[in-house]
Amino acid sequence: MAPRYMATLALLLAMLLWASSFIALKYAFQWYPPEWVIFGRMLVAAICFLPFWKLLKPKHIPHKDKLWLLALAFAEPGLYFIFESLALENTSASQAGMITALLPMLVAIGAAFWLKENVNRWMMLGFALAIAGAILLSTSSQADVSAPRPVFGNLMELMAMICAAVYTLILKKLSDRYSAWFITAFQSFFGTVFFLPMALSVEGELVFHQEGILSILYLGALITLGAYGLYNWSVQQIQATHASAYTNLIPVFTVIMAFLILDERFTQGQIIASFLVIAGLALSQMPDKKIASTRSTPQENVPPEVG
Repeated sequence: MAPRYMATLALLLAMLLWASSFIALKYAFQWYPPEWVIFGRMLVAAICFLPFWKLLKPKHIPHKDKLWLLALAFAEPGLYFIFESLALENTSASQAGMITALLPMLVAIGAAFWLKENVNRWMMLGFALAIAGAILLSTSSQADVSAPRPVFGNLMELMAMICAAVYTLILKKLSDRYSAWFITAFQSFFGTVFFLPMALSVEGELVFHQEGILSILYLGALITLGAYGLYNWSVQQIQATHASAYTNLIPVFTVIMAFLILDERFTQGQIIASFLVIAGLALSQMPDKKIASTRSTPQENVPPEVG
């Protein structure tokens, strides 16, 4: 099977797993503090990678790449999980999942400034529409048991998406030199060390709860290891902006799971906001007619592009 189709399948599975992580985190937070949940999932993933570390680790890593790896891991899982934990403590899983739909826009903006990629008028219009939908989603949210402070929670999820965009851009920079599984393993080991002091600072006795433990095992073995590994591998096969576009599926999967498992409901305003976000993101994927016609029309005395 061609790498493009394999990457598509890998991304679909990764998005399904990531959508389920919002549900699993909601369950885990019912039993354990966020600091222990995040540390636990990192530790589980690190233990899974430990027997294979010598095989995954490159023989030589230049000093500059070490700094990039640290920056990548600091963005995600470091800051990303802090913001995501604050988000899911204060907003619903379905609303947090909808905010993730802004990730492709953030990646495209970062790629335009850092990688000098073209951002056409359709993308700008789509970005504006998606941002308006995200704002409407937050302002139309009402506090309830699953979302005590939805506006603050949605803002924290947006900060998490900014970290995810930074992570994706650095990942693409490193993906031609290091395997996806090495990068995923490095994230797991970094996250274990990063979150250990936070976990130890939490006061109170930890009591065994089967649902909480199973949620942490699921988050570590299938999300931190599986979803990140699949996503990292896919970014190696296709462009970062194309890979990040698949995150548009996370809100769809999350809403369905939240409806089936957590019995969450959307208000009318949230439904309208959701359509605005999705419509804006779909609009941002439309090609610019001027650019498309220029590329399709033969021109004299113009040297061929070097890709």
